[in-house]
Amino acid sequence: MADSQAKKTVLMVLGDYAEDYEVMVPFQALQAYGVSVDAVCPGKKADDVCCTAVHQHFGHQTYSESKGHNFTLNATFNKIDASKYDGLIIPGGRAPEYLSINESVLDLVSKFSDAMKPIASICHGQLILAAAGLVKGRNCTAYPPVKPALISAGSQWVEPETMSACAVDKNLITGATYEAHPEFIQLFIKALGGTITGSDKKILFLCGDYMEDYEVMVPFQSLQALGCHVDAVCPKKVAGDKCRTAIHDFEGDQTYSEKPGHDFTLTANFEGLNFSEYNALVIPGGRAPEYLALNKKVIALVKHFMESGKPVASICHGQQILAAANVLKGRRCTAYPAVKHNVVLAGAKWLEPDPIDRCFTDGNLVTGAAWPGHPEFVSQLMALLEIKVSF
Repeated sequence: MADSQAKKTVLMVLGDYAEDYEVMVPFQALQAYGVSVDAVCPGKKADDVCCTAVHQHFGHQTYSESKGHNFTLNATFNKIDASKYDGLIIPGGRAPEYLSINESVLDLVSKFSDAMKPIASICHGQLILAAAGLVKGRNCTAYPPVKPALISAGSQWVEPETMSACAVDKNLITGATYEAHPEFIQLFIKALGGTITGSDKKILFLCGDYMEDYEVMVPFQSLQALGCHVDAVCPKKVAGDKCRTAIHDFEGDQTYSEKPGHDFTLTANFEGLNFSEYNALVIPGGRAPEYLALNKKVIALVKHFMESGKPVASICHGQQILAAANVLKGRRCTAYPAVKHNVVLAGAKWLEPDPIDRCFTDGNLVTGAAWPGHPEFVSQLMALLEIKVSF
């Protein structure tokens, strides 16, 4: 939860085929911490959509690309007054290639630099900084193929030893890839004058193949950025194994569409896990809960957290597991609307998710309907864990 005595507002500049995670993770994480975020794209207005791209490595010489979620803008580029914002975020992906030749974008970014306001740029986003002439003599990192442009622009290149590397030079924060988000976002919060308290917590994520892409990574990295120790496990898999994810989106059909998402790397072994070490449990949605709900060890894990009164945060289809564990009787909760029958038959009092980003807390239980609700979902979990971001 956020102490909003001094409300901060930041701007995000993106374009079509910005990297999916590099847009949504900071966008929703910052909102969860109480920061207002406006997202804009040149030539588009509020409520227009930007296509995003899923970038990841599959053992080839460079990353693969597939289509990501559709991201809805919430502000209009031509109406932006840079003086009203406290900081700027520039996602990577392919969008910076064409945004870096847009004079309006370069002028906007330069205004933040001239005012010495925090600028956080990740992956290919640094192409925009180079084109704007803002990196001369500055320490910068980026996705490695951006190195020649940064050096040509006069920057002091910082080699990323891993893809989770960040560099800081005065008001400029740069990161290599979305793997750097936990440090990248935390550095940006601190640059905005924020302080984080109460984050000495261990949190467990219950994962499975084809869980929803955003519903695992956004809360996972949001909590890591606060300084929490976060582990992700999956039955029959071990630390270092990957889970497939699914991108669920609405594209004009009667129900959500599905596309392949990022592969998600697990951080701990499911077998032999000591549940008592963890302060909270998070259950992402997607299709994984359908089969995880049939696993007796999963049911035992969920019952441990619910019966011990530890915070449990479940979103979308995740409540199918709660229903199967018989822990919802008399509880007030929501879920993705198509899961309503599971929740009601399990004895819960149904709370209508209207709008779809509504989340609810009932005792130790936080429930949400879908990934648009992440800011409220993460914020309500933070409140139960007594984690605060203050400005």
